[in-house]
Amino acid sequence: MSSEQLIIHRPFDGSEYGTLHTHSPGEVADAAARGRAAQHDWAQLPVRERAKVFSRLAELILANRERVLDTIQDETGKSRLSAFEEVLDAARAVRVFARQAPGLLRPARRAGAIPVLTKTVERHLPLGLVGIINPWNYPFNLPASDAAQALLAGNAVILKPDSQTPHCGLLLAELLAEAGLPDGLFQVVVGAGSVLGPALVEQIDFLMFTGSTATGKLLAHSCAERLIGFSAELGGKNPLLVLADADLPTAAAGTVRGAFANTGQVCVGIERVYVVADVWDAFVTALVAAVGELRIGAGHDWNIDVGSLASAKQLATISAHVDDAVAKGATVLTGGRPRPDLGPYFYEPTVLADVTEEMRLCREETFGPVVSLYRVADEAEAITRANDSVYGLNASVWSARRGEVVATQLRAGTVNVNESYAAAWGSHAAPMGGFGESGMGRRHGSQGLLKYTEAQSVAVQRLHPIAPPRGFTNQRYAEWMTKAIALLNKVN
Repeated sequence: MSSEQLIIHRPFDGSEYGTLHTHSPGEVADAAARGRAAQHDWAQLPVRERAKVFSRLAELILANRERVLDTIQDETGKSRLSAFEEVLDAARAVRVFARQAPGLLRPARRAGAIPVLTKTVERHLPLGLVGIINPWNYPFNLPASDAAQALLAGNAVILKPDSQTPHCGLLLAELLAEAGLPDGLFQVVVGAGSVLGPALVEQIDFLMFTGSTATGKLLAHSCAERLIGFSAELGGKNPLLVLADADLPTAAAGTVRGAFANTGQVCVGIERVYVVADVWDAFVTALVAAVGELRIGAGHDWNIDVGSLASAKQLATISAHVDDAVAKGATVLTGGRPRPDLGPYFYEPTVLADVTEEMRLCREETFGPVVSLYRVADEAEAITRANDSVYGLNASVWSARRGEVVATQLRAGTVNVNESYAAAWGSHAAPMGGFGESGMGRRHGSQGLLKYTEAQSVAVQRLHPIAPPRGFTNQRYAEWMTKAIALLNKVN
């Protein structure tokens, strides 16, 4: 074990939460060896037997709700309701995946090369060892759902949690063991990403990463050099569109949830709001009033709506974005200040107008409790401006009649109609991921599980090979097969 210690502090007040020993690159290699040894027998189990572990895990997450909530809050500083989103999401996701996996991984008959003569079966085999690098903003539900799909596919997993939130990953490991997962299949390594990230990539067969676009590009390059699979959910500058026929009080409340849940530190959260001119005044009034009702504070109290930011780094980024915008002419409609009276990393929920291109927060991801409002002439302009971004993770449309039509025109991996992010994110049977610089690959759904497998086709030829029969010249065979394929193409 590495001699270095990692001290974890509560964002609420800076007090010490716990101390852990960090791992070395050599210990990552040891963990990989243990994982590969355990994976062989795990992969031989019927998928339904593997799925039973995750059905039990779902029950254990709910049964240990208060402990999980406390751990999440103490490491992240988020409100209890935002922490509960993690519990709810993790418990439901692993159960959905457990039910999906047997069907998705069942060998499937496919059309063979020659009807009747060729029997072809598609199989999905585990990759072996999967690495997961997880961020600090959702330290429990993201590794729970990613690990569930990787393990259900028959792999072993090594989790590298963010150094700010390792106890959440360790608690997940404890619950997985209690659910019956064999030793060695899910291991947690603790330490700096700059040290353990390269060591992990050297050992694994696939990497699932959630984090910044800049780091994702570096990891993608490292994985490409080894020719191993890579999937990532990266940054976002997610838009919300308020159309002329929207229910404005409901849209305002939904915008508040989308922008300020988890203190705005949500990959799929809302940072840009495009409001059709016809409803601009009424919507802005409703939104500012709704933001004013939010309760900000520290601790485990269920009555708190918005908690602390996670770190001094987050506070500095958010303050810099807002200060830059205000200095260049943005209007603060509400908020706009740090709140050191509440704790070291608190910042008021903030709504800005008159944001222009020269301001950093116009296009850069702020990742905090800040949302910018933009007046647009009509639906067409709202769509055009929403799509004008290098990102494409999530989008939201508020409309009584036009939502689904507009959704299909937005360049985003998930689009929510009359909801900000929770509807699409919580639809675990459907894929979730980003366009453009918001990532590659998908989590959730069939794509999320099957990415942790290698597809294998097994074709059995019967009665006669696909070759000229005895006594046929090559030319006669070619002519005969041309007619046969032409006939086959007409009927199938």
